[in-house]
Amino acid sequence: MPHLVILYTPNLEAETDMTTLCRVLADGMLQVKDEAGRQVFPTGGTRVLAYPAAHYAVADGQGDYAFIYLNLRMGAGRSAAVQQLAGDTLLERARAHLAPLFERRLLGLTVQVDESPGQVYDGKHSTLHPHFNKP
Repeated sequence: MPHLVILYTPNLEAETDMTTLCRVLADGMLQVKDEAGRQVFPTGGTRVLAYPAAHYAVADGQGDYAFIYLNLRMGAGRSAAVQQLAGDTLLERARAHLAPLFERRLLGLTVQVDESPGQVYDGKHSTLHPHFNKP
């Protein structure tokens, strides 16, 4: 964790580079610092995944409307200020990437940050963390 999942209407695929958006957002997550100046999200645990909706309905259906939803799920224990900063960072970066689309089409963007409370099970196996945690 953290995981950022992007759900979007597939009518956006021809208009923006979703892979670039994923990288822009991941880089933003890696730059978020806590009150002590420490990196909040571990490099090896940061993931951004984007999925077009196979089926969707937006607004009244009378136009070629588009929507993109970003859901950041992070482990418990971060301050409200850090949670706010993470959300603001994602919103700012997504808006900048999508700015050309906002200028020419009707598009909704939502960023939601969720904290994972009281996990029942959190099994992991990764060679990524050791790679990035080398001295």
